[in-house]
Amino acid sequence: MPRFSRRSFLHLSAAASAVAAFHAMSEPMLAAAARHQRPPYAKDAVLIDSNENPLGPCQSARDAVSAIIPQGGRYSDNLTDELVSTFAQQEGLNPEYIYCTPGSTPPLSLSVLAFTSAQKSYVTADPSFETGMNMAGLAGARVIKVPLTKSYAHDVKAMLAAGPDAGVFYVCNPNNPTGTLTSHSDIEYLVANKPKDSIALIDEAYIHLCEAPSALDLVKAGKDVIVLRTFSKVYGMAGLRCGFVIARPDLLEKVIARGGQNFMPTTAVAAAIASLKDSALVLERRRINAGIRQQTFQWLDSNGYAYIPSESNCFLLDTKRPGKEVRDAMAKENVLIGRVWPVMPTYVRITVGTQDEMNRFQSAFQKVMKS
Repeated sequence: MPRFSRRSFLHLSAAASAVAAFHAMSEPMLAAAARHQRPPYAKDAVLIDSNENPLGPCQSARDAVSAIIPQGGRYSDNLTDELVSTFAQQEGLNPEYIYCTPGSTPPLSLSVLAFTSAQKSYVTADPSFETGMNMAGLAGARVIKVPLTKSYAHDVKAMLAAGPDAGVFYVCNPNNPTGTLTSHSDIEYLVANKPKDSIALIDEAYIHLCEAPSALDLVKAGKDVIVLRTFSKVYGMAGLRCGFVIARPDLLEKVIARGGQNFMPTTAVAAAIASLKDSALVLERRRINAGIRQQTFQWLDSNGYAYIPSESNCFLLDTKRPGKEVRDAMAKENVLIGRVWPVMPTYVRITVGTQDEMNRFQSAFQKVMKS
């Protein structure tokens, strides 16, 4: 077991508690904020704005949730130990390197709080997931945004050059919102050449949706690397909230010290265990997502619309005019699409939904673009 016990609670500073509780803007919070800016949507609206998995939890996970409900009055931390043990065995990891969290956004936020400051900057790609930037700003750290390469990968050499004082180099792989990949060799280069006291924070929320190698091998090798995982995407558990932060125990302790420890919801943990034990689940859902994504790309190609090819469950679509205008027009057609990143104002993020949802998206988008 790590030096910190899962049953112990660390003392928090009031400032860290407030930041973690009120300012960690997660994907659901960002999506909800965008939805609230528009008129109320109908119950049959197409929701392809939040990178959710429309398939939801697999059947074995649903059965596990039903079975565990009578035990909902217990903390059941032994169940969390089982989840950690299951994941550790599957990935060849030491259980002491794994900590279970409600999704991957909380440990992302806490990692930034732990390793950035007024003296230690936060380096990220632009565009990329915004939570780390928000947290770094609250920590008083300089936020350095580095453009993606021409192939929309993280430009690791430019990131290193821009952040000689960095505390955190954040790599979302596949990237949100582009859905594009950064090679493992580039991540290795980043880790090998970063400043001594910094960490590489590798967000693998979407890793199961592609065939790219994970950065977990760098954790196993004892590098200054923290990997984030979530059950929100391929496993369809965004509403249940379960994930992992994976790193050397000394790094984990620094992360957890910024937010304390707490018990996990038993329903989420039970569903996560069942999902990990379903050996066909990831490959099957990757196949479904890729098939619908490819059909959508073919339709866009045939109609002359530009987009950034993706290997994830989202992609950026070039609307050739202010993206917010298109988002608002699509909402009137009962199709909610994702937000716009300031650096790419004519692009909107599209989540890959079911085939029926994407068919409705196509009809609505054609109407909006021709109006």
